[in-house]
Amino acid sequence: MLKIDKLSASIAGIPVLRAISTEFAAGDLLAVVGRNGAGKTTLLRAIMGLLPVSGGRLLMNGADIARQPGHGRTALGIGYAPEDRVMFPTLSVEDNLRLPCQVLGLSRQEADRRLERALEVAPQLREMLPRSGAALSGGQGKMAALGRALMVGTHLVLLDEPFQGLAPVLAAQYAESLRRLHQISPELCIVVTESNRSLLRDLPDATLTLERGELLADAKQAGDD
Repeated sequence: MLKIDKLSASIAGIPVLRAISTEFAAGDLLAVVGRNGAGKTTLLRAIMGLLPVSGGRLLMNGADIARQPGHGRTALGIGYAPEDRVMFPTLSVEDNLRLPCQVLGLSRQEADRRLERALEVAPQLREMLPRSGAALSGGQGKMAALGRALMVGTHLVLLDEPFQGLAPVLAAQYAESLRRLHQISPELCIVVTESNRSLLRDLPDATLTLERGELLADAKQAGDD
């Protein structure tokens, strides 16, 4: 799926990622944990092409995409839900979800199919579809951002700190949606970042730990003590 090979990135000349190497495999449900400022968001932004890398490779099914523009990575089936959600306030929730498919030039029929998949994963979205993107609570916005990521994330979905700020009930609903997604699309790789490891509970199959831009531990499979 995606092999990260000695990936480095800087912000304003300050190194943030320091030769990160790991692999995201098809079917994985992975957590990337670390303190604020450890490099979690930078890692996802570098994968999405929203931040230039200063070294290393990103191999998507063997092809290096490290210097490919962001829209090209979305076309490869990578979906991204940023921590701040970024819903267009003048569009309905449904239009926000459909927009990435329109940008990619997908047919209406294909967009309809993907929307139904997103609603199957997160049925709470159905009643939100006609609402304005500005009319969502923080928790509803995070659920909508998940749905939008699923509209293009057919191979890899990156979720940046989705549990931060969620009330316990909404956090449980979000976790259940991820479990449902894992069941519906078992070939999909899902990567979740989080500062507070306890919010993830038993959700991930494996965990990567970032500290000061360096990978401290390889993935640990659930049940390996």
